[in-house]
Amino acid sequence: MIIGPYINGSAVLLGGIVGALLSHRLPERLRTSMPLIFGAASMCMGVVLVVKVIHMPVMVLSVILGALMGELCYLEKGIGKLGSKARSLVEVFVKSDPGDQASQEQFLQSYVAIIVLFCASGTGIFGSMHEGMTGDTSVLIAKSFLDLFTAAIFATTLGFAVAVVAVPQLIIQLLLAYGAVFILPLTTPEMQADFSAVGGVLMFATGFRICGIKIFPVANMLPALILAMPISSLWVHFF
Repeated sequence: MIIGPYINGSAVLLGGIVGALLSHRLPERLRTSMPLIFGAASMCMGVVLVVKVIHMPVMVLSVILGALMGELCYLEKGIGKLGSKARSLVEVFVKSDPGDQASQEQFLQSYVAIIVLFCASGTGIFGSMHEGMTGDTSVLIAKSFLDLFTAAIFATTLGFAVAVVAVPQLIIQLLLAYGAVFILPLTTPEMQADFSAVGGVLMFATGFRICGIKIFPVANMLPALILAMPISSLWVHFF
């Protein structure tokens, strides 16, 4: 029975709600310092995944082609619109000050980073596929602890919209977990390692974005995850 995605989704939902309710009670120093810690943790997790790479040219080519596809499709712009609609949906039930244009842009930048971190992290993708094949939930449970506190902290500034991310996260992880039965037999350890490395690059870029060091177009890089395994297979075949 698949339970990891439900645990992970519940952690984001609970953290988002609790964080939004306690937003005015948490000290300002926690709300400003903890995202830096989460960004650093995301970068460290990205490094751990990147070092697993088997074929470095595959990782580089996948990231470049994936980012190019995302830019041409305006993927980040589309996710930003979905984030704006999610915020409007939440404000139907919970009224909040939308703020000025600058604060709305800051909200969308942070919200896109959160969507990528929760829905498209390498840990979540592999944890879902791993559970689908073996029934082991340990990876997703470990991720749930991080997501619980991350959602709570970011909800203090982004509000209840953070809790809404639990819905697409649950859908994506369930699809991956049940689809893993058909996908993983077609892969090799080398393909999985290259796929993991590409996910690590995205998590590293997400960490930079959360810390506010550089606003990488992380959502536009998501197609790289789709390209990683096919390119790795072709690389082994021809080289």
